[in-house]
Amino acid sequence: MRLRDLKLTNYRNCEDISIDFNFNKILIIGKNAQGKTNILESICILSTLKSPRTSNNTELINFNSDTAKINCNLIKSDTDTELDWSYSRDKKRSLAINKVKTTPKNFKSVLKTVLFSTSDLLLLRGNPSDRRDWLDRAISQIYPAYDERLSKYDKIRIQKNNLLKDYLKTGNLNKTLLEVYNEQLVITGSNIIYLRIKFLKEIENIAKEKHKIISESEELRIDYDCSFLNSEKREVESGELNNFQLSTFNFQLDQISFAFKQSIEEHTDEELRRGQTCVGPHRDDIIFYINGNEAVKFASQGQQRTIVLALKLSELDIITQKLGEEPVLLLDDVLAELDDIRQNYLLKSINSNTQTIITSVDTILFEDEFLKDVKIYKIENGKMSN
Repeated sequence: MRLRDLKLTNYRNCEDISIDFNFNKILIIGKNAQGKTNILESICILSTLKSPRTSNNTELINFNSDTAKINCNLIKSDTDTELDWSYSRDKKRSLAINKVKTTPKNFKSVLKTVLFSTSDLLLLRGNPSDRRDWLDRAISQIYPAYDERLSKYDKIRIQKNNLLKDYLKTGNLNKTLLEVYNEQLVITGSNIIYLRIKFLKEIENIAKEKHKIISESEELRIDYDCSFLNSEKREVESGELNNFQLSTFNFQLDQISFAFKQSIEEHTDEELRRGQTCVGPHRDDIIFYINGNEAVKFASQGQQRTIVLALKLSELDIITQKLGEEPVLLLDDVLAELDDIRQNYLLKSINSNTQTIITSVDTILFEDEFLKDVKIYKIENGKMSN
């Protein structure tokens, strides 16, 4: 899959940009705050309908306009496709494939991307929500229905929280409705957890090999941290927890559902006291280990960046394996944050068939041999030039 071109109209500081992307490797050069990241962000929106930088889409609209527009032509499976996205200040979004209005689900099924940005390098030291967001975005690229499950789960959770808050104010509790919400949370949440664990197993198998090559000897392990499954695991292993990995535990969906339901029942009093849902996939985390030691506590900055690099390249491989063609790789100013060893590994690991769009302050980080096959653009104040 490859982008042929991209047109931005009143998108952030890019009032009118048209870019020819019909190349394998594209490098966009510019100083900070000139619009480099805006271009990659717009491509992510065409892929996932979400910005990696903000949840408020009105921020995407140029100050002098009421509507932002993104248009691109791409080729996928030897078929030409045109995508149109627009968003207005009155929060109306329009989506079209080949000039025909379409649903978000159909729109997101067209373009697949993997974004590797400087913020990703802080993944391990960030909040659990940052790691959940990374995992959920990666899964959504492969399983389009996953986003719908997340939305459904969040909707039910908010409804339950409102019920619990109302109880705190009035002292009255609709126990029947609470049971309905709990049952729906178990069904939807268990599916989310099952897919998360399944995906982490797959990405760990690939990432640990890449990680070992970069680090030369270190062993990477990834665990899905879920409180009620940790408890379930302890019961199953009867005290042998230290020799066991949650990421390799073959939880079946019915086991997850049973443990989830049991945990909700055990936390009923706490939820009534706090007025919020205390267990579920919205509270889970991902933990990374190097040679058995928790990376966020014991790994150096370089070691943590090696993990993220291995994860991103593994994400690229998984999407390619699942969908049968390479997604578009977006590298946003990330090379400047990597040392020579990791820079070289990243650039040499990219498949020649993978369209790669890179942003950087200048070309000094790149070897002359690499630049021979790269189309270079310059951006200043939201305007492009060759």
